[in-house]
Amino acid sequence: MPCTHRFLVLEPDEVHNTMKLFIPLITFCFLANSLFAAPMQSIPFITNSGDTTSLEAFKGQVVLLVNTASECGNTPQYEGLEKLYEKYKERGFSVIAFPANDFGQQEPGTDQQIREFCTTTYGVKFPLMAKISVKGESAHPLYKQLTSNEKTAGDIPWNFEKFLIDREGNIAARFNYKTQPTSDEIVSLIEKLLETPASTR
Repeated sequence: MPCTHRFLVLEPDEVHNTMKLFIPLITFCFLANSLFAAPMQSIPFITNSGDTTSLEAFKGQVVLLVNTASECGNTPQYEGLEKLYEKYKERGFSVIAFPANDFGQQEPGTDQQIREFCTTTYGVKFPLMAKISVKGESAHPLYKQLTSNEKTAGDIPWNFEKFLIDREGNIAARFNYKTQPTSDEIVSLIEKLLETPASTR
């Protein structure tokens, strides 16, 4: 028996109506893709006092991002972080701490308790954020981007892992949690990045 092929032929009006249905869908997909690929600087996070902010608020600065904990063997690094902040803040440098309870349940306190501990024990004046998660499916979107970037990919292994962001909002380097904040490795790169003026764009 001979095989017959049937082709669907649409009238001009039918083609127009079909396109009217697909264009909104295509537009939605494009916008959704743009949203998920949002620049790291625009990802919102909450400050320790409950305000919403993002890295956009630190535009033009060199910033050290650190996931912190109050009951960790690395907790004394708060002292070195504060020294860095005090030494370079007038030149456009900041530290941002993201407390997280992901490792050994070493950040069990509330945001208020964390703030009191940091200010009382280490005199911390650099920005503290609200407690987040930095690993796994529950990781904050900012940390998902930090750990999926080609230059700094890899899960956060422990408290006090560090990411250095340049004045243009690019990830300049990642430092292991064992690296002290005032180490030559970190300080030399901070000074180098501070020498580069912020873009006027």
